[in-house]
Amino acid sequence: MGNLSMLWAAVGICCAALSASAWSVNNFLITGPKAYLTYTTSVALGAQSGIEECKFQFAWERWNCPENALQLSTHNRLRSATRETSFIHAISSAGVMYTITKNCSMGDFENCGCDGSKNGKTGGHGWIWGGCSDNVEFGERISKLFVDSLEKGKDARALMNLHNNRAGRLAVRATMKRTCKCHGISGSCSIQTCWLQLADFREMGDYLKAKYDQALKIEMDKRQLRAGNSAEGHWAPAEAFLPSAEAELIFLEESPDYCTCNSSLGIYGTEGRECLQNNHNTSRWERRSCGRLCTECGLQVEERKTEVISSCNCKFQWCCKVKCDQCRHVVSKYYCTRSSGSAQSLSEGSA
Repeated sequence: MGNLSMLWAAVGICCAALSASAWSVNNFLITGPKAYLTYTTSVALGAQSGIEECKFQFAWERWNCPENALQLSTHNRLRSATRETSFIHAISSAGVMYTITKNCSMGDFENCGCDGSKNGKTGGHGWIWGGCSDNVEFGERISKLFVDSLEKGKDARALMNLHNNRAGRLAVRATMKRTCKCHGISGSCSIQTCWLQLADFREMGDYLKAKYDQALKIEMDKRQLRAGNSAEGHWAPAEAFLPSAEAELIFLEESPDYCTCNSSLGIYGTEGRECLQNNHNTSRWERRSCGRLCTECGLQVEERKTEVISSCNCKFQWCCKVKCDQCRHVVSKYYCTRSSGSAQSLSEGSA
């Protein structure tokens, strides 16, 4: 038991060291263009929505979008150029553009409203442009000003970040949907008025997660990579900016091992993480999370019984309340833990 306590204490120290470097939305706003203070609330909400979507998309992955990874600039920070970094930049940029666009269409800004540039024009057979299209031009412009201005570097990594920022903004455009309203005698729908609306942000997250899975690695030799690490390096991965790749996420270096806690690399590890098992209401990918987070990382799956309180036996009472009982039931939860043998070996090695 003593050895296991020592092990958990070591994990706690490692994770405490990581939390100190957590990126915050406040840092993002402080370094943004001061001329656009009107939009700071929307920018903050947009950045936060990007963070939350990142956490949702990677909830059952070894890398689960930890706070310390949410850095939007390579200047004076941990300079990684992995596949995960590409997603952070894309989803953050998309989140800011999405929120600014939404607020614009709702009339929250004096100098912005619906995009009526196409109104009255024929869009296709049986329909014309009209209504209130979301003003993505405006949202894109403000997002670019805020997010891209955080990139102070001029090396390969900085250019990679700018590319992925743009890929995130292109994702907002790519997932927009055409919404139509019918017109005609007795609802005959002989002609329709249509406008473009933003998709649900979850759909945006799914879209960018698919881009993450198919991200393109830009190959560099060691000499060029060293130049990319330097603030004075000006080498640019020109291949990454080909028109055919502008909507794709790109990265420069392979991801590290996310199984084991490594404070110097900002990695928490998977020990102590919850996973899903024997749950038929989850996706196939989620049901395999115990294997991915635990066994494939040299850990074992531990079942823990937890008492949960929830509403039950709800009844409608006239008029007009719903009264429920509080029921207690025990559920099983599963966590990645190190076996007692592994803990003993770790303790002996430290000794």
